[in-house]
Amino acid sequence: MQAESFKAPKTDGVYVGEATWKAPSNIALVKYWGKRDGQIPANPSVSFTLEKCATTTTMGFAKKQGTSDTFSFDFLFESRPKDAFRPKIQTFFERILPYCPYIQQHHFTIDSANSFPHSSGIASSASGMAALALNIMSLEKALIPEITDDHFYQKASFLARLGSGSACRSVRGNLVTWGATAHIGGSSDLFGIPYPFPVHEVFQTYQDTVLLVHKGQKAVSSTVGHGLMHGHPYAESRFAQAHHNLDALQSIFASGDLTAFIALVESEALTLHAMMMASSPYFILMQPQTLEIINRIWAFRKETGIPACFTLDAGANVHLLYPEANRSSVIQFIQDELVAYCENGQYICDNVGNGAQRI
Repeated sequence: MQAESFKAPKTDGVYVGEATWKAPSNIALVKYWGKRDGQIPANPSVSFTLEKCATTTTMGFAKKQGTSDTFSFDFLFESRPKDAFRPKIQTFFERILPYCPYIQQHHFTIDSANSFPHSSGIASSASGMAALALNIMSLEKALIPEITDDHFYQKASFLARLGSGSACRSVRGNLVTWGATAHIGGSSDLFGIPYPFPVHEVFQTYQDTVLLVHKGQKAVSSTVGHGLMHGHPYAESRFAQAHHNLDALQSIFASGDLTAFIALVESEALTLHAMMMASSPYFILMQPQTLEIINRIWAFRKETGIPACFTLDAGANVHLLYPEANRSSVIQFIQDELVAYCENGQYICDNVGNGAQRI
């Protein structure tokens, strides 16, 4: 599918009203690291869609005053003005304008809130941009009622990607793949799709406890990190590895093979950070506490046989993944051994969810 298929026809119509969407965060199992122009991933990825870590955004639509070519919007975070977020929304509107020309006829009032603490170290760009894109599509549906549900969600994922790459995986769940790959029919660099192959029941209720090691701003942004994959000495090998691992997950997901799942997911997490450490300039986002938590998880798994494992985003926090059946034992382990390595003892318990929902 080409990007041109997402261009909405020009319309002079104006919709007055509002919509509210709740969109979840997600955690990649096979990581995307490196992108081309237009928010195109250098390799495919697959992620668990979460349930509790989410952004809820209400968008009001009104007739724009005047006929200028500028965008007209107010942004509130938890019902208070937040000017620091305006540049990112401005850039998002500029990127989606060719596909959503109607946004220039409207004034938007955007009020957004996260279910997790602000500046908690949980990336909100995926959930925030997904919620924003879904609200834009609610406007498009009001103006063009004949668009289908499939088009609605596919275009929402397409638009979300233009705000934040991983946001395209936060529209529909519970497993989402993004990036063109030969062995997944319908896969695309332009939007995420629900994972199309059989998934064992153990993965449908998988748990993710986010251990908040560091809640401040990262030393190197993800955007800069992605850029450092250009000319990276190990880039092509990494991209090939991601394709291989995504293929390998097909049998793992179908069979519920937790041993193979753990080996692949932890390798992916460490490879992501290895790419950072081998970049030029190089950088390290893990903290000493990150490494201590990883070692404790390994020891816990060896001692108990409980199939708990970790993954990492581009930051210091640790996502502790485990089956629902082991939840009580793992939570006790966290309280006994891991909270000491979390900033202010904080962690967030989450689980695999089913994607965004209109409120």
